[in-house]
Amino acid sequence: MELTVYNIDGKKTEKKVKLNDEVFGIKPNEHAVYLDVKHYLANKRQGTHKAKNRSEVKGSTRKLRRQKGTGAARVGDIKSPIFRGGGVVFPPKPKSYSFKLNKKVKRLARKSALSQKTKENNMMVVEDFSLNEPKTKMFNEILKKLKVDDKKSMIVLAQGDRNIYLSARNLPKSKVCLASQLNTYEILNSQHLVLSESAIQEIENILL
Repeated sequence: MELTVYNIDGKKTEKKVKLNDEVFGIKPNEHAVYLDVKHYLANKRQGTHKAKNRSEVKGSTRKLRRQKGTGAARVGDIKSPIFRGGGVVFPPKPKSYSFKLNKKVKRLARKSALSQKTKENNMMVVEDFSLNEPKTKMFNEILKKLKVDDKKSMIVLAQGDRNIYLSARNLPKSKVCLASQLNTYEILNSQHLVLSESAIQEIENILL
C-alpha cells in the first residue's frame, strides 16, 4: 500500500511512501489487541489500596460483654468488623496488577492496531519537520492545515523534538509520541495518526 506524503501546509507532495504489508496490512488480531491494552492499563495501576483488618486497628482488646446470659449475640472486642470503626473483613492489600505478556503478542497487537487505522483511512504521512521555537499557536496552525485539529490526533516522530513536544503539550486533543514508544493503547485511543516519513521506517524496523 502507498500513501501520499503531505507537507506541513496540508498540501500533497509528489512523494509517496510505501507501507510494508506485514506491519500496516495484516488481518487484525482482536485477542492480541485486547491482551496488550489490558497489559498496558494493568501496568499503569498503582495498586496502593489498603485497609486495616481487625488485627491492625488500634483499640482495646477487652471483651465487651460476657459470652452467655445476656440474650444478645456474643461479641469480642471493639475492633470487631461488626462495629463502627472496627476492622474490615478481607481488606484490600497493596499488590501489583502487572502480568507477563510475550513480545510476539505485543508486536502482533501493534501491527493489528496500525493495520486497523490504515484500513479505516485514519492515518496520514507528513514530511519530517521541526519548529524553531516552542509555539502552541504555530503547532495548532499546522494541525488545522492537516485538518486534524478537531480530532483526537497523535503525531508520531522518529526522534524527539523538544520544541514540537512543548508546542503540543497544551493542546487537549493532540499528543506527540516517538516511534519507539508507540503502543497499542495510544494507537487505538487516537482518532487520527499523523506519521512523519522517518517514523514509518523506524516503526517497520521495530516491528519486523
